Amino acid sequence: MSAGLKGIRLGVIGGDERELYLISELQKLGAYIVGVGFEKASPISGLTLAPSLEEAVGQVDALLFPMFGTDERGVVKAKYSASPIVLNKKVLESIPMQVPLIIGFARPALRAIAENLGIQLIETVNLNELAILNSIPSAEGAIQMAMEATTITIHGSQSFVIGLGRCGWTLSRMLQGIGAHVTGVARKPSDLARAAEMGLHAVHLVDLMDEIGRAELIFNTVPYQILDRMMLEKVARDAVIVDLASIPGGTDFEYAQMLGIKALLAPGLPGIVAPKTAGRILAQIYPQLILRHLTTVNTICKVEV
Repeated sequence: MSAGLKGIRLGVIGGDERELYLISELQKLGAYIVGVGFEKASPISGLTLAPSLEEAVGQVDALLFPMFGTDERGVVKAKYSASPIVLNKKVLESIPMQVPLIIGFARPALRAIAENLGIQLIETVNLNELAILNSIPSAEGAIQMAMEATTITIHGSQSFVIGLGRCGWTLSRMLQGIGAHVTGVARKPSDLARAAEMGLHAVHLVDLMDEIGRAELIFNTVPYQILDRMMLEKVARDAVIVDLASIPGGTDFEYAQMLGIKALLAPGLPGIVAPKTAGRILAQIYPQLILRHLTTVNTICKVEV
């Protein structure tokens, strides 16, 4: 949080509770904030509300969109907006080349248009520093959901974590700390070695079908369908699945329901279970990202002149 933003104009577009805390933290760093989609929120001191996305584009040095990004039609998630906010080609064409568009997840169509127009599109969902910090509220939220959905304690449970990435490691450590018997499932030999070193029961993904029948709690973090029909046939009917992978998740939810297995899709947990922490995490990462980009753009412009 050491990066000062004095004199920098930032457009914060839509979002949820996270953005309310993000705005406050960015203001503390000296940023001037133009907001779009906050008509229904409690008044925020110092926030300038723009009547539309088109109106905001020409007033700012950088545009900050929600982690969720947009849906297939370009509609921006905006919990506090009085009307839909649409990021379409017309809006994108109006964005000055030096203004970066920072967004959590960009759909392929948005990436393609931005590339054609020369827009600096920065996706943050895969930034290590952000993903690792976000894994904390994600893991806590997943455990909370599991506790509410199961009839057993986490302590002593057979808990499987599928995918030992940034979220999977944090989740495994938390489950282990509560007293669960944790099985870590991964492909990479290095991940399996680390799992064994941590005291987890390490299982290669190709062997999961032979092992999953003993699972009482299953946490999936892999964003493709691991828990398909064949795998679900091996799952105990009273097991609980919490799927943290991005929509549509890594579970055949319809088939799980047919089998009577409780399966919960849980994307975007940081903003749901801990929006204040999630907003502060964004405010910890974004200033350096913005300043680094603006410095690079200014350097390039000076060279071109």
